[in-house]
Amino acid sequence: MAVSPHAFPPRKRRPSAGAFVSPKLADINLVKSLLSLSQEISSFKPFQCLLKRNSVSAINKSKLLSILFDELIKNPASVFFSPSTLLCFEEMYIVLQRIKTLLEDCSNGSKMWMLMQIQVLSNNFHELTLELSTLLDIFPFKEIELSQDVEELVVLVRRLCGKSKPVVDPGDVFLRREVLTMLDRIEKEIVPDQLKLKKVIEDLGLRDGSSCREEIESLQDEIQNQVDEKSKSDIVSLIGLVRYANCVLFGSSTASKPDHRRQKSTSDLTIPADFRCPITLELMRDPVVVATGQTYDRESINLWIESGHSTCPKTGQTLIHTNLIPNRALRNLIAMWCREQGIPFETVGNNEKVNSVKGTKAAFEATKMTVSFLVNKLSGSQTMEAANGVVYELRALSKTDSDSRACIAEAGAIPILVRYLGSSVGLEHPNLQVNAVTTILNLSILEANKTRIVETDGALNGVIEVLRSGATWEAKGNAAATIFSLSGIHAYRKGLGRKTRVIKGLLDLAKDGPTSSQKDALVAILNLAGDRETVGRLVEGGVIQTVSGVMDELPEEAVTILEAVTRRGGLAAIAAAFNIIKKLGVILREGSDNARESAAATLVTMCRKGGPEMVAELAVIPGIERIIWEVMGGGTARGRRKAATLLRILRRWAAGLDLDTNNVVDSSDMITMTVGTSRTILQA
Repeated sequence: MAVSPHAFPPRKRRPSAGAFVSPKLADINLVKSLLSLSQEISSFKPFQCLLKRNSVSAINKSKLLSILFDELIKNPASVFFSPSTLLCFEEMYIVLQRIKTLLEDCSNGSKMWMLMQIQVLSNNFHELTLELSTLLDIFPFKEIELSQDVEELVVLVRRLCGKSKPVVDPGDVFLRREVLTMLDRIEKEIVPDQLKLKKVIEDLGLRDGSSCREEIESLQDEIQNQVDEKSKSDIVSLIGLVRYANCVLFGSSTASKPDHRRQKSTSDLTIPADFRCPITLELMRDPVVVATGQTYDRESINLWIESGHSTCPKTGQTLIHTNLIPNRALRNLIAMWCREQGIPFETVGNNEKVNSVKGTKAAFEATKMTVSFLVNKLSGSQTMEAANGVVYELRALSKTDSDSRACIAEAGAIPILVRYLGSSVGLEHPNLQVNAVTTILNLSILEANKTRIVETDGALNGVIEVLRSGATWEAKGNAAATIFSLSGIHAYRKGLGRKTRVIKGLLDLAKDGPTSSQKDALVAILNLAGDRETVGRLVEGGVIQTVSGVMDELPEEAVTILEAVTRRGGLAAIAAAFNIIKKLGVILREGSDNARESAAATLVTMCRKGGPEMVAELAVIPGIERIIWEVMGGGTARGRRKAATLLRILRRWAAGLDLDTNNVVDSSDMITMTVGTSRTILQA
């Protein structure tokens, strides 16, 4: 006997194998398993909002059956089953497992989606009850010795199961109709009645902002469980409705609480080199392999390709195709490492789950209504505390998807946010300054918003002011990340590179900030170093000394910047880097494969451009030839080529021959440069 596959809505996430297969245990052990399983079901709390009668019925029947199994265990002499009786108990185990799975699914899932599936779920409970009824009809009373009370109890359960009918509470049906009507009106750009919205949300058990956020997360997870695009799109509409309800009904009750997520991020951990994306130098969340065999984070390499590049960032080779193949083995290793470190890891973030689904008119209009409500509320905020609550909500919304970012900017939020970037705000209300600059950072992910930010009076200067004199390191770090994001557009990169305050602010943050903020600054510096004119200003500002100071803590970031600067900075950069040669030798010996690659490339450039004095300084490093041989024997392909070139330069110098100064820049010299907004995706 088996439940048909149509008993459950089509889902990608299936119940465990144990839910469908009998345990194949001996008589007494099978009964013990049945007792344990029925007790587990009995321990469930009846649903408080939806499917109340269904859950109560299933739980009560399991409680009664647990008495039967307990009786059998207390009388082991009767537990010697014939094959037919054994089969009956095995099938009973399967049905109970399915009941447990269904209860768990409903308990842990989204209430909104449960409401939409109310009839289907009710039918699921009914079908499983009928399965149980059939098993109790063939229950072998004659073969098993039971007390009269227990036998009457089993007959009672059988009678109850036989009389079962699909039950949907009229209140649940009405509630579902109200939600669908509300979505339909939102699609027609009609703002929901606030009293009706409050009644719907409360009837679903969503009584505060925290429960609404949990519901949104559950809906985002539910998207991954669906196989058809319509269901996914319907869920996106529901997310928009709950998000709007959260803002309108519960405002910013928890918005002023500081966000501690960055403290639990990977920023302060030493990430294994193989787990870092060669483009952003950040932990990969969705590693993929390109045509050359190199692995990148999907978001970063997509941005590289979409920016018009047709080469591999690391090797410089032309990509014969742009297909991205998931590197599942590496992804699993990264996930294991994250679990060991106690940090969250998702192969695809919740926002990406939603972004991958085709949006609906209702979802878009709900987003517009939410944004309009928040921006109007922010415009009329009488106190900084009230403003902070609204800006926090905009910050959270700006992280969700492109539609939200576009709506926030189009609603005129950027000029209002600029008010809260000043030093005076930071001194009195540091959380407000952090929330404001982070919202602008998140908005800058959208290409169109980069122009809006740069062209908004005071916005860019406000971000630079936060970079220079922000009240917290988080504010400064997010300002640096905003500079990085804006510099993804070439014209803005040149303009930012001409601003002395930007150069000094980034270098000061890289020198003095905590690790997470240093990384923000270094990634922005690396992006700015893509412009030759800016490199000269970086060298004048002391970038060589800065990267030398952080090379021990952040070797990959430091040496990658050094490679870019020495390539484009001319003799002034080479001369400034003279005193770092020994540190580069240490990187060659002890660094990660990526760091050794950049160190070797930097030394090749310095020796070619700087002449015999540079080579002589390198040659005095103890065991340098052996170190170079080790790089040639392992590491990246480009690193091996650069090491071979470096060894050839050393030997020509030792033999008194002219140095190899040809091909100062070749195809393998392509530096891994950040090309857009990869870093900003990681912001809160």
